[in-house]
Amino acid sequence: MKIKSKNLAHIVKKQYIKEHVASSGLRYHIEAGVGVDRNIFRPESESFFSLFREVRKLSLLGLYQLNENERELIEETDIGEWGVFEGERVPLDFPMRYEEDIDEAKYKGREVKLGKKGAKRGEGGKAYVYVRNPKTKKIKKVTFGSSLPDAMGDSDAHKKRRKSFGARHNCSDKKDKTKPGYWACRATKMFGRNIAGWW
Repeated sequence: MKIKSKNLAHIVKKQYIKEHVASSGLRYHIEAGVGVDRNIFRPESESFFSLFREVRKLSLLGLYQLNENERELIEETDIGEWGVFEGERVPLDFPMRYEEDIDEAKYKGREVKLGKKGAKRGEGGKAYVYVRNPKTKKIKKVTFGSSLPDAMGDSDAHKKRRKSFGARHNCSDKKDKTKPGYWACRATKMFGRNIAGWW
């Protein structure tokens, strides 16, 4: 059986990256055949964000071929990057859930305010994300109402609910990540859930 030269070049490149360029985390993903959209590291850990930065850099250099799900994360978002919002260092394009009835949260070992009056579930949404406005380059906090754990199962009822949500909210047309609708449609993907459909 002959191997086409294009396929051989891809195999050689992949082997070279795995042995000489990739971090141990990325090597694991390559060997397991799992994209970084299913990041193995604990969300919010430095390793979690670093893996996205590493893949973005290798992709831009032509050393890593993105799969379809990775492409959306790496090319359309700034996940893995950081910005400053109201004097605090914040992760970009990483949806976070509001906790119920809390006034403060621990972040990087210190107490930080989650909002001017604290963050309470239901105040402007159930989740939030920090994004860089592509026009002004300023960091903006976007709250959205997706109740992230809902409709996450594999049952027919869950699948029907996700499909209905995507259709009702025109998820396939949501392109502006500075708007709540974009994140309500995509938040579950950002939490590493391997679920087909927009929600």
